Amino acid sequence: MPQSYSQSRALWAITRASFKAIFNQPTAIVFSLLFPIIFIMIFGAFGSGGGVSYKIALEPGCDTANVFYSALKNNPQIRIIKYPDTAVMNKELGKGRLTAVINISQTKDSLQKPHFTVNSRSTSASSNTFGAFRQMLEYMKLKFEVGMAANKTEYVKIEEPVISNVKQYRQIDFILPGQLGFSILFSTLFGIAFTFFNLREQLVLKRFYASPVKRIHILLGIGMSRLFFQLINVVVLILFGHFFLDFTLQNGALTFIQMILMSVVMLFLLMGVGLIFSSIVKSDASIPLWINLFGFPQMLLSGTFFSIGVFPKWLQEICNVLPLTQFNNAIRKISFEGLNIFDCGKELGILAIWMVIIYAILARVIKWE
Repeated sequence: MPQSYSQSRALWAITRASFKAIFNQPTAIVFSLLFPIIFIMIFGAFGSGGGVSYKIALEPGCDTANVFYSALKNNPQIRIIKYPDTAVMNKELGKGRLTAVINISQTKDSLQKPHFTVNSRSTSASSNTFGAFRQMLEYMKLKFEVGMAANKTEYVKIEEPVISNVKQYRQIDFILPGQLGFSILFSTLFGIAFTFFNLREQLVLKRFYASPVKRIHILLGIGMSRLFFQLINVVVLILFGHFFLDFTLQNGALTFIQMILMSVVMLFLLMGVGLIFSSIVKSDASIPLWINLFGFPQMLLSGTFFSIGVFPKWLQEICNVLPLTQFNNAIRKISFEGLNIFDCGKELGILAIWMVIIYAILARVIKWE
């Protein structure tokens, strides 16, 4: 007797096969599970030791053996930075790297109760954070005085700040370098990876390889075309930001040239990453997965949209080894602070280490057919 067709068994077989197929596609797993976890971890860090932080320094002779200073030091939003000498401290303040420099002095009344005077000075370069810091000081004063007594005695006096006028550090001076790095990162990786992969799949590279043309010239030819295209984008972004949004080019044309040179360094690094991805994937559908795995954490952790100072210290240590962090930091130093590219030795050194590692891997995995 012929058996009737079981629709339920067919349904189960199709369901089981479809479920297995999902796990055969790493892209689906990453985008549906891994990326949400990454976003939750990163943005969740804002609430545990993160948030806005204010970097301050102390004037020479500041009284640090009192309860008000202890309350200031224990505030999780305040980081007290120590400098070897006053000149370095003032230089950092002028660059907007410090919110303020403060001085605390203490006196006692006839009842031996302490009274504190808080003086602060800042510059217009820190105008985006100093106002909020002053509000925090006022709140700490109120909280301290409520704890001291129920009367209206003023135990903490916060003097009017001394503000020096320097070049104002505006939002565009932070945002544009980050967007420059963001644009270079993803457009270079996608352009190099897909171009090289398609040339290999269409056997164009194999034909090149069979010709007398040296392999290094083949790579340079592909890379230089993308490099030139990306440099056009960099030039347009910088000039647009400068002429339409008043982006700071501290030394004019010299700063512009230094930013271009720094971009070339980053482009060569990313060209190696793109070539690695194009060599290890089996199909072009996997290229976006690898690029996003490399690029998304850097987009969020490299000071592209907000300062890495909002993260806990352990996460900041990770941020500081990422290549995009070094590029963003160097571009901001060159553009706003007017530093020479060779003054960015730390950033160039870390990028050089990344470049050595990347091209060492590329030499082992690159495929021509």
